[in-house]
Amino acid sequence: MSFRSRAPRDLQFAAGASITMSSATAVSNFAACPLSRTAAADSAERRLKSESQFGVQLRISRPYQNGAFGISQLSLGQSSSGAKPASLRMALVDERLAHSSNVAEPSGILAYELVQGALVRWSSAMDKSIPDPPTAVLLHGILGSRKNWGTFARRLAQAFPTWQFLLVDLRCHGDSASIKKRRPHTVASTALDVLKLVGQQRITPRVLVGHSFGGKVVLSMVDQAAKPLARPVKVWVLDATPGKVRAGGDGEDHPAELICFLGKLPKEVISKREIVSALLQEGFSKDVAQWVVTNLRPTGSLGLASSGFSWVFDLEGIAEMYQSYEETNLWKLVENLPRGVHVNFLKAERSLHRWALKDLQRIHAAEELAVDGGGGVEMHVLEDAGHWVHADNPDGLFRILTSSFQGF
Repeated sequence: MSFRSRAPRDLQFAAGASITMSSATAVSNFAACPLSRTAAADSAERRLKSESQFGVQLRISRPYQNGAFGISQLSLGQSSSGAKPASLRMALVDERLAHSSNVAEPSGILAYELVQGALVRWSSAMDKSIPDPPTAVLLHGILGSRKNWGTFARRLAQAFPTWQFLLVDLRCHGDSASIKKRRPHTVASTALDVLKLVGQQRITPRVLVGHSFGGKVVLSMVDQAAKPLARPVKVWVLDATPGKVRAGGDGEDHPAELICFLGKLPKEVISKREIVSALLQEGFSKDVAQWVVTNLRPTGSLGLASSGFSWVFDLEGIAEMYQSYEETNLWKLVENLPRGVHVNFLKAERSLHRWALKDLQRIHAAEELAVDGGGGVEMHVLEDAGHWVHADNPDGLFRILTSSFQGF
């Protein structure tokens, strides 16, 4: 759920394209500003011409076309009229998910951003002769957003240029908050959303990374997907356990208390500073206060000065999600992993999240069970980091995760 990093400047295209000018390519499916389709096409064409000399790959997703959701792509590289067959070749999605009604109408799954390494080759027709690029899915925690992973994902894309990284706004969070979802708002339903998204995008996830609440979501993705898995999948659960949540004690930030307090604040505020001040007065830490206000978006019409800010999340839905996070128990999965699944737990050395001794003992016991069953469980400790692992010690986290992206 951390947010302390500065993301590269994005160029916003009218029809929903978000293109990052760096050696990695960022793709967003969420509309940035309401210009016409013609203007967007002209702008994209000019950008393609100007960037072709640098070898930058552009993939532009347009959420709305002729009043309905559609995706069109502009890409640099080879293209072909050959399309992939309807059946999905993925590690985590079976045909039950791929052919569900929600996937058939891709207007309302989740907002996402796809960060691609410089060597990722995309065909606009999805030519099956071109191997799928290995993909990692990165999920945020409660009250976070896909932007929390932006800078870290771009660093990974630069280090591993044949990979692509799918950053997702989970239901009720970020840009996905405007996409209405049916209850219940649970860990399981959140995981199913992500499974449907990768099914729609015909993506084969090789690595799943989830921070805090997102950690239980990636475990639930494995639990709901087809078994045995078609390919090896590496799962990273960052500073979360499969079972009971022990978040904070006296004098420490507690998500449930934070959600309750945010519910008492007005939906529109004049400044971020006043929210930070209110949170500090209530006893929350400065880090949490500054992170929370990243969920504020300027109000007012496009091109006009903002008169204030409004929250981008669905707090009522998030409250249900956090309750589910506390109640969801996935120890059975961890202790009976499907063949080909390797689960890595990462504990932050200075974490506010309290890891009980019996949690650590149970994970170590699961390591032995997983080896016998053809899976894998491993425990890691990230030094010099609190709960916000990808902000507190990004270098250390990068070194630990590196092994998952090698050998493909």
